[in-house]
Amino acid sequence: MTITHSDKAHIFRSLHTTPAPLALANAWDVASARVIEAAGAKAIATTSAGVAWSLGSPDGGFITRDQALELIGRIVAAVEVPVTADIEGGYGTDAAGITETVAGVLAAGVVGVNIEDGTRPPTELAMRLAAARQTADRAGADLFLNARIDTFLFGLGDSDTRLKETLVRAHMYVDAGADGIFVPGITDTATIAALAADISVPLNVMAGPGAPAVAELGALGVARVSLGSGVAQAAYAAARRAAQELFGTGDYGSLAEAMAFPELNGLFSEPH
Repeated sequence: MTITHSDKAHIFRSLHTTPAPLALANAWDVASARVIEAAGAKAIATTSAGVAWSLGSPDGGFITRDQALELIGRIVAAVEVPVTADIEGGYGTDAAGITETVAGVLAAGVVGVNIEDGTRPPTELAMRLAAARQTADRAGADLFLNARIDTFLFGLGDSDTRLKETLVRAHMYVDAGADGIFVPGITDTATIAALAADISVPLNVMAGPGAPAVAELGALGVARVSLGSGVAQAAYAAARRAAQELFGTGDYGSLAEAMAFPELNGLFSEPH
């Protein structure tokens, strides 16, 4: 049975629950997406940092809209599960630019996007979210808009009022059309619980070493847990270890943990 884009959008939205948060191991190319899907992923999320690095650029808005859309389209075509795309700030400087980007990701078949505020004024992201929502509505598409708030990740403002500022932004972004709020950079359970209690839409946090486990985050009110650029960083660290070992001791022990060639190659034997 063919799963339609509408079906995937409905499935993706339904996966945002606190009893069992949606766990996302972010991909950056077709191979990583296939590996993650084969490991049991219920959905695929992209990481803009990993995508940028794979294309030879630093993270932070340096790749073009066309580069991002080309990669997103490849990933969507390569997997069967729903895909949500990290589109940084939206690859546009005004509403028209955001509209063009969102139209492109919808054409690629994604069911969700992340749009971040970074160091921009909150009103700027609110405008971008509103433009994205209007574009999806006009297309009749159920697009899950995840608004990323970077107050904690970038240490913006006064630490004593950071939680309050984050909540102010969250309410503004929900009013602008956000379906979810993503607050990376927090591992403190009290802060996470306070955010979840005050935000009316699913809360997404970024996890890694030192963060509570997925089940514990769910108990705190988190509905979505993502690894961000962490998987890509780990993959590149593995490449560095193998190279340093080869050039240093001349050994190859780090390759013992590699995926078996037939297993990895088999993920590409038949296109979806």
